[in-house]
Amino acid sequence: MTISTKLLFSDLFRHNVRCENGIDHGPVIIPWMHPPVHRILGLVTRPSNLRLQREVWRLDQLKGMNEQEVYVKGPCSLSDEQTLERLPTLMNSNVFNRSGQKIGLIADFLFDSKKGNIEYYLISRSNPLIPGTSRWRLSLSKITDKQPGSISCDIDTFEDLPIDKASLKEEFLSKSRKWKSQFQDLTFNASDRLEGWIDDQISENDNQSDDDDDSYEMSNHNNSYDDWIDNLDIDSSEEFYRMNKRKRSKSSSNERDLDPWI
Repeated sequence: MTISTKLLFSDLFRHNVRCENGIDHGPVIIPWMHPPVHRILGLVTRPSNLRLQREVWRLDQLKGMNEQEVYVKGPCSLSDEQTLERLPTLMNSNVFNRSGQKIGLIADFLFDSKKGNIEYYLISRSNPLIPGTSRWRLSLSKITDKQPGSISCDIDTFEDLPIDKASLKEEFLSKSRKWKSQFQDLTFNASDRLEGWIDDQISENDNQSDDDDDSYEMSNHNNSYDDWIDNLDIDSSEEFYRMNKRKRSKSSSNERDLDPWI
């Protein structure tokens, strides 16, 4: 039965107003607002579809609320549709960006049920009466100018605003953008890893080429020694031993000839 401190005005659209005498005064149709200070003063009901008479209730007359009805206390003020149309309101007003382009409509707002202060507006891209449309939260600090039926905002697109309620299409687009960014991050990480792997392979190839050069020089030295052995006319190991002995004796005799003391 108690009314929540914070209310969306769209929650009242689904309720009928009933007074303390038990009389049903019809559904809530529009808010009674004071746009210059972003405040709601009350609400307007339509008691009958066959009459042009409208009933206006102050905000402090709201005493309770359930899933179907809003309970009020005290008498209402009578008015008509033509008079109410001249009252300023921001509901269904056009929203323009900083370039002067229309980007959406005011679809709803959150307000304090005690004082009537509006905390933020909800804007939609298309007709707010269409079920399932997305809602973006527009804070009061983003509003730069207010005119009857329109407001100007310091934004460029809806991407500059936090989304409050996403439609199926908007959820799909949001997930697609998220998947795209994740795929780009994955691609960049894979590219960095591939470049690092290629650099490691190049450094390993350089080290291996240096080792191959050293082994090639050693093999050439061994091959030349083997070729020198093969070119000699040696039939057995004894001949090879006698040849080395002759060379040593010859070299020793040469040393003795060169030595002046011998």
